Order: sequence, then structure tokens, then C-alpha cells
Amino acid sequence: MAEEAYEDARSRLAEYLSRHGLKQTRQREAILDAFLDARGHVTSEDVYERVRQDHPDIGTATVYRTLKLLVDAGLANASTFREGVTVYESDTEHHDHLVCLGCGEIIEFECPSIEARQLEIANEHGYRLTRHRHHLFGYCGKCQRQGLDSR
Repeated sequence: MAEEAYEDARSRLAEYLSRHGLKQTRQREAILDAFLDARGHVTSEDVYERVRQDHPDIGTATVYRTLKLLVDAGLANASTFREGVTVYESDTEHHDHLVCLGCGEIIEFECPSIEARQLEIANEHGYRLTRHRHHLFGYCGKCQRQGLDSR
């Protein structure tokens, strides 16, 4: 990620914290940097493992709370693909997911026809959409070949 993107994220976090009367701390900045470095879909444990390499004094609870703060600030998205496991991603642009129930692989995709049909359905029912999540669960080709889809 370009340094410009890190600075933008730090600035957006500082603005959010200021608006909500929260402190800008060294720990929050370190966690933000570790999260941005991770890229892709990461758990709080993944971020904790990254951040503790340089900051062993930062605990898991601080990482978890800061990730929630990043979601609230619009710097991260949180999704639960597997029971009890929340994954975070820094790509806040809309996309949908294919999730393998065997190996946990996550594939991001965009489909204009699905997006259009969702809007049509919402309009047919008098809804004004503000957001949505679309996760498709199944088994990838590799897991199917290994027979993991017969559970």
C-alpha cells in the first residue's frame, strides 16, 4: 500500500477520533498500520500477531476494540463468514463474496446484473436500500475433488 494511502487512513482515523472525543494513541496507530499491511481478509488474531512483533505491550483486547473502531470510522469492513469468526478487510468498496465451507477460501466478485436485480427487488417492495451484503457459501473445486462437500 502506498504511503499516501496510509497517511489518508491515519488522517481519517484522527478526524473520527476527534469528532467522537476519543484519544489518538500510539497503539491505535500501530494497529491501523498492521491492519493495512495485512491486506485481504484478516481476523483480529491475525492483526494481533502482526502488531505484537513490534509492539508486544499491545493486548488482544486493544486490537479487537481498535478494529471495531476502524469499522465505525469507515476504514474497515467486518464480516462473519464462519461461525463465530469475524474477518476484517480494508477494501471498503462494495463487492460480494464466495466463501468455501471446506478450506475457508474467500473470493471477492462484482456482478452488475445481481446489483441491478437487488435494486429492482427493493423498489418492487418499496425499499430504499442503504447497504447490503451478499455472501455465497459452498465448496471450491479443490474441496469438491477432495470429497469435502459431502459433509
